[in-house]
Amino acid sequence: MSLVKNTATIGGLTLVSRVLGFVRDQLMAHFVGAGFASDAFLVAWRLPNLFRALFAEGAFSAAFVPMFNRVVGQGDAEGRDGLAEGLSFAENVLSVLFPFLALFTTLMVAFPRPIVWLITLGFKHGGGPEKFDLAVHLTQITFPYLGLISLVSLLGGIMNSLNRFWVNAAAPILLNICMIGALLFFRGHDGISTAHTQAIAVTVSGVAQLGWLILAARAAGVKLKLKRPTLNPEVKKLLAIIWPAAIGAGAVQFNLLVITMLAASQLGQGAVSYIYYADRLNQLPLALVGIGVGTAILPVISRQIGAGDENSAIHTQNRAIELSLLLTLPATAGLMLGARTLIAALLQTGAFTAHDTAASAAVLTAFSCGLPAYILIKVFTPGFYARGDTKAPVRIAMTEMACNMALNLFFVFGTNLSYVGLAISGASCAWINVGLLYWVLHRRGQFTVDAQLKRRAVRLLLATLAMAALLLFLDPLTAAHASGTIVQRIGALLLLIVPAGACYFGCAFLFGAFDWRETKALLRRRRG
Repeated sequence: MSLVKNTATIGGLTLVSRVLGFVRDQLMAHFVGAGFASDAFLVAWRLPNLFRALFAEGAFSAAFVPMFNRVVGQGDAEGRDGLAEGLSFAENVLSVLFPFLALFTTLMVAFPRPIVWLITLGFKHGGGPEKFDLAVHLTQITFPYLGLISLVSLLGGIMNSLNRFWVNAAAPILLNICMIGALLFFRGHDGISTAHTQAIAVTVSGVAQLGWLILAARAAGVKLKLKRPTLNPEVKKLLAIIWPAAIGAGAVQFNLLVITMLAASQLGQGAVSYIYYADRLNQLPLALVGIGVGTAILPVISRQIGAGDENSAIHTQNRAIELSLLLTLPATAGLMLGARTLIAALLQTGAFTAHDTAASAAVLTAFSCGLPAYILIKVFTPGFYARGDTKAPVRIAMTEMACNMALNLFFVFGTNLSYVGLAISGASCAWINVGLLYWVLHRRGQFTVDAQLKRRAVRLLLATLAMAALLLFLDPLTAAHASGTIVQRIGALLLLIVPAGACYFGCAFLFGAFDWRETKALLRRRRG
């Protein structure tokens, strides 16, 4: 039951963040559009986000949380103050992390040009030297965000381990508030000056998020002191785990980076922006469901495996998959079949044209084919990290990256699919990743699909097909009004989403895809 509650907590706060994120994207599309300035800003923003996923949030979630829980649990079991020992371990980690972040951030701010060129190849087919120089300058402004958000991730990992998931889940809301405020009150007179304002807002939001985590941690009795670097055996073990964990957790981000690189260097003006806007919509269910479930189950199965209860860990992952499919399959069908209507209603205004809508919608349709796989990766990967195994996910991630590179090159240079081909490549490789994760866990006897999951997955698929049939009927009716007045846009979205959602959940109940008695019991327990 804690899995559902924690997932709901994380997902609910993430929903608030994502709603604000869409407001931010709408304002950015309106004032900046999809072209010269937006491409440069999105490249500058991609860099700190990439390193954050590789070395901060992904690696720390995968490596730090299980070790922190282990230290706390061992201390309590042996009659000592487990939390105090855990916080001492966290201080030792901070003593090594802080100087590394300071040095790395300083170097990147001082010498960003080689990295930006590597990602964009100088924008040689879409903007040239002027866009490249703008991207370099914006990178210098945004990159301090990496150091700030890495410290946020450390404190957030401690909060998650203490079952205060809401603290870390609420932090990204501050990012969106800062960027919305910058667009509304401090934007420039054109796209380039507005992009500068957005870059500044990114770093300001890092300061705000770190301040929030420090205050919340102190309220929970967590006060970390900065001291001289301490490389004791536990910290060395964490560092040994972090590097492969970073590669494994960053596979999706790396694939997106490769897509950005090819779009920036080979596919002309606006390609980076089309991919970004499509990915933002595709990431919404991933953030609400995949990250929520993955974050919630890692401490749970770490404790279950630490107690030697493998059967409970397998049961937890089966229920996590069941919950993920329940919420992901309708989102996948909705994004695939309603892509153009959704993007037109949400973004087509001001500098964002009908052509931009059509291009972004085509990318979104391709991206969403891999949405269930992206979410299942978040569910399967904790099964490795909770057992202290970071090597297998790395090997799998490296395989996925190699496949992604080969398919990207094929679609860019061997077909006419352009940026849509890059999205198809990303979705295909996500399915390769999840298939390999499942195969390795199953072969080791660490995961098997139980009868309940098999039964309910088939029924969820039938409910999704019924919803898809309704969407095929509704989408042409709503598309004509999706780019009209604000009332027409809201009406189009409601007409598309509400009946489709009612159809899906109604059929899911009718087909027995989930038990109404279980749902009522859950509601009663949560009210209690």
